[in-house]
Amino acid sequence: MLENIVANKPIDVMERGLQAANLRQAVTADNIANVNTPNFKKSSVIFEDMLAKELGLDDDKRKLKLVRTNDRHLPVLPPGKVYAKTQLDNSTTMRVDNNNVDIDKEMAGLAENQIYFNALTRSIGSYMSRIKSVITSR
Repeated sequence: MLENIVANKPIDVMERGLQAANLRQAVTADNIANVNTPNFKKSSVIFEDMLAKELGLDDDKRKLKLVRTNDRHLPVLPPGKVYAKTQLDNSTTMRVDNNNVDIDKEMAGLAENQIYFNALTRSIGSYMSRIKSVITSR
């Protein structure tokens, strides 16, 4: 019973968001640590666009939704869960030593990721608090 309350879609999406933020923090830290390493190519994390497609929030509103109109039809399977992935950027070079890390962008990304992480943790805490108040109320 408790598993059904806690293991639901909002918690699952927020948990994967936290995993993405954690990976983004590690990737950004690696990029910053190698800002002066010759021939180093920065990496980035992709997650939000893939999650939007999974949730059906992408810009393509013209897609038809699959609907099961009869019990004998094959079930409409939900899309697979997406998780954060790292992506190497070999396309650019910032300096003569072939390094493409821009420290200003990395520091701004670090601050943005911290805000994202804090917002997700507050949302999860609020969600759990609401569940707790429903369970303990009489």
